[in-house]
Amino acid sequence: MDQDFSAQLARLLSLGEAALQQWQQGQASRATPDWQAAAWRWRATAAGGYLQPVRQPHEVALADLQNVEAQKQRLLTNTRQFVAGLPANNVLLTGARGTGKSSLVKAVWQACRADGLKLIEVEKTHLYDLPEIVELVATRPERFLIFCDDLSFEEGDHGYQGLKTVLDGSIAGPSANVLIYATSNRRHLVPEYFSENAATRYEGGEIHFAEAVEEKIALSERFGIWLSFSSFSQDEYLRAVAHWLATLGPAPWDAEVQREALLWAHTRGARSGRIAWQFVRDYLGRRGLAQQAAG
Repeated sequence: MDQDFSAQLARLLSLGEAALQQWQQGQASRATPDWQAAAWRWRATAAGGYLQPVRQPHEVALADLQNVEAQKQRLLTNTRQFVAGLPANNVLLTGARGTGKSSLVKAVWQACRADGLKLIEVEKTHLYDLPEIVELVATRPERFLIFCDDLSFEEGDHGYQGLKTVLDGSIAGPSANVLIYATSNRRHLVPEYFSENAATRYEGGEIHFAEAVEEKIALSERFGIWLSFSSFSQDEYLRAVAHWLATLGPAPWDAEVQREALLWAHTRGARSGRIAWQFVRDYLGRRGLAQQAAG
């Protein structure tokens, strides 16, 4: 009986030691990022955050982004300045959903990737960790683009404090090898209410905003460049559909396809590059099935 207990205890201790070693190895690998990777996601755990390599980054070509030529050139120029070691600005991309804000960031990174630009994606819930991320990469020779997608902050949500600190609100100067690109459907990132304007004053020909309004405007103003995106007109939407048909096809471009594309957009309640891409995938899929059945 004692021998059985001793054997079971020895097995348990052996399993515990193996689990501990595995945990320690995992902690060590997290503590030292794989700097050979091209892109990472920031992962937060109870024991601290770490950079998780993205082995298959989403590749987007600049040529596939339609109807955003001005925004494309502005962001590409700013990014090339940064990669060349020249002064550059943090960028806030705002506007209608599905119009290419996130895709443009990925495409510009892809265009500059060969020049050594690295990408770190940070979710909204982990913005408090931004100072830690910046400190982690500050001594690296590479240049890092921190991508914060679909930012918005509800009333009472103070997660934006980490973002403000990294942009330029800390006693530490901004890191020369880090740039932040953020996307949002809101220009000022946080909700604005009519009641907040009640305390706004007009004195001597000048408008003095209420403190609540000032705080919200101050966050977006920390971005040196604002790029705005609008919903597509009908012609712009159809041009995007034609592009994706030629890219993912080939497929015919005729009045019937245009009619289907417009009906698709009508059922979605909007016209955008994302909706154009989704329609073409659906159309080509249905067309392919019909051809297989006929063959």
